[in-house]
Formats: sequence, structure tokens, C-alpha cells
Amino acid sequence: MECARLNRYGLLTVTGADARDFLHAQLTNDIANLPSDRAALAGWCTAKGRLLASFLVIPSREGFLLQVARDLAPAVAKRLSMFIFRSKVKIADESDAWAQYGIWDADLKVDGVAWDGDTVAVRVGERRFLKISKGEAESCVQSEDAWTLQEIRAGRPLISAATQDQFVPQMVNFEELGAINFQKGCYPGQEIVARAQYRGQVKRRLVHVHTNLKPGEQFNGGIVVDSAAGEALAVMPV
Repeated sequence: MECARLNRYGLLTVTGADARDFLHAQLTNDIANLPSDRAALAGWCTAKGRLLASFLVIPSREGFLLQVARDLAPAVAKRLSMFIFRSKVKIADESDAWAQYGIWDADLKVDGVAWDGDTVAVRVGERRFLKISKGEAESCVQSEDAWTLQEIRAGRPLISAATQDQFVPQMVNFEELGAINFQKGCYPGQEIVARAQYRGQVKRRLVHVHTNLKPGEQFNGGIVVDSAAGEALAVMPV
């Protein structure tokens, strides 16, 4: 089993009686029907369908945890809160209160989401898990880049400040990752996202490349989304 402490992720908490309905109305995925023992990838878009953030939505006892890029967490929490209006919802950036770890080459008995007190384990792939905890920090041998490399090879993009507001969800393969539900009701940018899907208007796609460039930098006519150890995910012209 390999383990790395993860600092590239932040964490928002969304709580209150209307938390589920609120997130369902804002995000690209079906949160209304998300089981309590399953996590879901989702995007949050502008009215023009461009991704402001990518989330891993994790049900909790009080509502939901939203794993998001650490450099976006404060601004996203503030902007998302602007849409609460009269809903019974509270959004907080609790990035500093939770420690996050990536675990791989492991045989944990976790099928989806498993809570144990203030610690949650989330299965994100074959023998790959996230552990998010309010407990004392644990020591890990591996570097964070080793986990990022795992994510890159799995084709799981992370929208960060360097790539915010640049891609419609399909450009980062969100429909292939199950992060878009095309049957749900309206959310910001929904019309643009649906049109791109059904009219075949996506001319750029996320691919695995070899480069040392950083997120947001240009690469052969495309844009790097995530990178580590000479490998990267980049949105390239089809």
C-alpha cells in the first residue's frame, strides 16, 4: 500500500436542510439521487458552460463535502454562497480543518464511501482511495506528485486557478467519467453543455501527453490541465 499527503485539494462543506437540492441545481451531475454511500464527480459552470471548478461530491452526515482544487476553494465557496438566496444552506471553506491522503495499490474494504467518526474513505478507482480526516496528520512516504501521476494516468482532471473558466465539461471528458447527467433539470450552463453534446460541437478533448509544462501552459496548440513527473493531461484539438 502506498500513501501520500495531499495538499493540492481543498474542501468545502455544504450543510443545511436544502443542501442536496441546492447542489443538484448548481452542478452538472445528479445530486438529488446520489446515494449516501457513493461519491460523484461533478462540475460547476458559468452561464456560458465553462467550468469554474471540478468537485468530488461526498455525502456526509450533515450534508456534503466538496473536494476542490485548493487554490480555488476560498473564491468558489464565496461565489457559490451568492446563489443560496433563501435556501437553508451553509457553505464553508474547511480546507485547513481536514487532512487529505491518497492511497493506492491498496485492498481496503471500501466499495464507495465509508465513514468512521470524522474520517471518510472514498474509492476513486481500482485499488485507489482517498482518505479525508479531521484527526491528527498521518505520515506518508510517497510524494504528492506520485498521487497526481495516478490521477493523470486514470484520466481524472482537476480544474485549478490556472485552468478555470476555459473548458466546457466535455473538453475534459466529464461525460465519459460520469460527471454529467443529461437527464436532470437546469443548472448554470446546462443549455450550452447539452448543445455541445448533441450537436457534436466539442472540438477539443482531454488526452494523456508527455511534458513538464504546468497547468495553464500551452502545449502543441492545447492547454495543460494537470501534470506531474513528465506526464500530463492536456486539452488538445481533436
